[in-house]
Amino acid sequence: MKTISFLTLIATGRHGGARYCILLLALFCVWTPVRAADVQSKAKQFDRYFRQLMKEKEIPGGAYVIVDGDQVVAMDTYGVRVRGKRAKVDPHTVFRLASVSKTFAGSMAAVLAHEEMFDWRDRVVNYVPDLRFKTPSLSRELQVEHLLSHSSGLTPNAYDNYLEDDKPLSKILPKFANIDPRCKPGKCYGYQNVLFSLIEDVILKTTGVSYERQLRERFFTPLKMGDASVGWESFMASDNRAAPHVQTGRGWRATKVEREYYYAAPAAGVNASISDMAQWLKAQMGYYPKVLSPEVIQDITTERVSTQRHMRHRIWRDHLSHAGYGLGWRLYTMGDDRIIYHGGWVAGFRAAVAYSEKQKVGIAILMNAESRVIADLTANFVIDITGNGNLATAMANK
Repeated sequence: MKTISFLTLIATGRHGGARYCILLLALFCVWTPVRAADVQSKAKQFDRYFRQLMKEKEIPGGAYVIVDGDQVVAMDTYGVRVRGKRAKVDPHTVFRLASVSKTFAGSMAAVLAHEEMFDWRDRVVNYVPDLRFKTPSLSRELQVEHLLSHSSGLTPNAYDNYLEDDKPLSKILPKFANIDPRCKPGKCYGYQNVLFSLIEDVILKTTGVSYERQLRERFFTPLKMGDASVGWESFMASDNRAAPHVQTGRGWRATKVEREYYYAAPAAGVNASISDMAQWLKAQMGYYPKVLSPEVIQDITTERVSTQRHMRHRIWRDHLSHAGYGLGWRLYTMGDDRIIYHGGWVAGFRAAVAYSEKQKVGIAILMNAESRVIADLTANFVIDITGNGNLATAMANK
């Protein structure tokens, strides 16, 4: 059969082509603003839900952004930076991202791997020779991709307690000689912070450039993430930063900013504002291909290990058909869509970022309090925009 191009049909009008194409164009023009209006409507409803829960749980402060394609549909803030103080949270207030930092590490490593600085199958001991498991042969099987996919086989959160005691990684690394993985590397999932952060050594030894500088030059600057930084010192140097809050018998209390997980910078060391997170969402959804190419995005969102136990979460369980982990990202299958997601929790802060792979609609939420309410907000928004649920129902059930 002879192929007739779209432009030929318009030009010649053959087989009623001109009328058909005009109809298609008209339908497209009608569909696009309707979809945009639909996302805006859902964003307005989310704002009501956000404020309802923030007030109900007496969260000191927070912020959210909703991105549709390369456009910010909604960005707003709530409350104050420090409970009892007057300074309000604004779009440039800096929060700790906690484990949402892993999305930056996975992406940075993937950019460098695609530049052939190293290979995902490289042995970690080639870059971190001091790493040893109880059975030496198992440590030699650990590959770079196992670090970023939490598939080392170790018990979840191995030696995080030492991080919480303000021990640097150099003091924690020898401890791994006392334990062995539960399964061979690459075969099972176990969430890690210490091992995950060894990607910093891989990056430094293969590029000669520090992890912090890589993020600044390759991500923060080109994406115009003007408030973003790495580390405790950078966070404390910001004049517009949120204070961490912990729950007490008398409500939320501001507390000091702990250094602990900053020692594991790739796992939990990034700081950013909600304005920064808008840019990060756009990049992850493919709208800054010079920063994150389609090939890199495909790589970091390719499942490396199954995480089926995450399907039992009380909010997600009725909607997910599969759960896995890529490189710094959780991957949730919902109907014919996938949700690319990560949450973060560190002393006094919560963070979350998620987007629909099919719809190209995403959300980021930052809070200066250790409240589980962020999980309700993130999951219910995603369920709503994918057509698997309704925010009005979620609001009514509160």
